[in-house]
Amino acid sequence: MKHGFIALFAFFFSVNVLAQSVTEPEDKTIFAHKIKAFYSHESLLNENQIVHIGKSFLGTPYVEKTLEIGETESVVINLRGLDCTTFVENVIAFSMLLQDEKSDFEEFVNSIETIRYKNGAVDGYASRLHYFTDWIRTNEQKGLVKDITAELGGTSVEKPINFMGTHRDLYPFLKNEANYNRILETEAELATKEFCYLPQADIRQQEANIESGDIIALATAIEGLDVTHTGIAIRQPNGRIHLLHASISGEVKITEEPLVDYLKKVKRNIGIIVARPTL
Repeated sequence: MKHGFIALFAFFFSVNVLAQSVTEPEDKTIFAHKIKAFYSHESLLNENQIVHIGKSFLGTPYVEKTLEIGETESVVINLRGLDCTTFVENVIAFSMLLQDEKSDFEEFVNSIETIRYKNGAVDGYASRLHYFTDWIRTNEQKGLVKDITAELGGTSVEKPINFMGTHRDLYPFLKNEANYNRILETEAELATKEFCYLPQADIRQQEANIESGDIIALATAIEGLDVTHTGIAIRQPNGRIHLLHASISGEVKITEEPLVDYLKKVKRNIGIIVARPTL
């Protein structure tokens, strides 16, 4: 009887954990192919792990709002289509698995949850790290990345980060009063933090100190917003740092021009924030 109870408890616990995630069978297939390739690929010994994983997504379609699914917040796993943030999250999650020598899909889901949510666990819509500066700061506390922007000569300024609160109509989940109030609380907390970025004019001078695999976030002059885009630094054969990213132009790609030149074409860009994975 005791063993039956334990088995029944384990069954319901498993169902509960899986019920918190949303995925498709194809995602599990893609995951299985990738994890097998990563563990069997000798180039992992010779290439930055973050870059190697990131390049495995080249050609994956860019898809917006893949996390805005259903009526309640769940851990969405979508390897078929990525936006700029989910691209970075998936790369870090795969790297976490390789570091711990794990290969289970459930462990991958747990890693995504750890990265994507404030306390490493889903607790409603507002628990997701919507602002990328908050994403960096929180994942630095978790030991996953280190913000090196100040070390590169970044400039600290005071800037209210409150775009979601002041543009409530753009976010369907904020129709819910509880979600909206919790986002306002997050924004109030962010208001106490300095906003540090490396100005666009200073990036070329610091380019040698940016490493392949560093996470690059594009800081913006848009009122109330911190970052408009993110990707992964990759040093190309020309010796220059380019950006490996899920591009709004259609798919995961590497910029044709160096990062410095790419940024000049990004409307209202003021510079970058650089976070170095510690995996």
